Amino acid sequence: MRWHIHGERSLYDSDWVNLRLVDVEVPDGPRFEHHVVRVPHTAVAVCAHDPDRGVLLLWRHRFISDVWGWEVPAGRVEPGESFEDAAAREMIEETGWRPGPLRPVLDYRPTIGLADQRFVVFFAAGASHVGEPTDRTESERIEWVPLDRVRTELRAGTIADGFTLTALLWLLADL
Repeated sequence: MRWHIHGERSLYDSDWVNLRLVDVEVPDGPRFEHHVVRVPHTAVAVCAHDPDRGVLLLWRHRFISDVWGWEVPAGRVEPGESFEDAAAREMIEETGWRPGPLRPVLDYRPTIGLADQRFVVFFAAGASHVGEPTDRTESERIEWVPLDRVRTELRAGTIADGFTLTALLWLLADL
């Protein structure tokens, strides 16, 4: 059944996130206001895998949850930029590695009941080092992590980022 939307109003707007109250009505049910997070930019991620080296990951701290963990390179798509170009740009900026051939593998909504945020995951067949990352604020270190260690890190909970979990679990299922 499709809910009927009567309208929406803004509670907060920025370039990064918008919080809205949406006036909705459930068929044969109540009418109420539902909080909705609108994210105006699609995010892309690259899961770069090399059979000899493993997966290219960033070790970083997230201040919101005060958690350290491994993550795949990721970021938002700029206006006018293709998803593939954004994925390659983000990987180079964050790691200093240019992805090998990119293959789109997932296009999903991570919190579909609360937000309209969209994530697109690419797999890269290897990568070539092109220099130091241009965005040094993204991570404490960058490593090629062997797949056996990726599995260990997954079990240990040191990979907690949903974008990264989805990409790595998909990669492991795809191998």
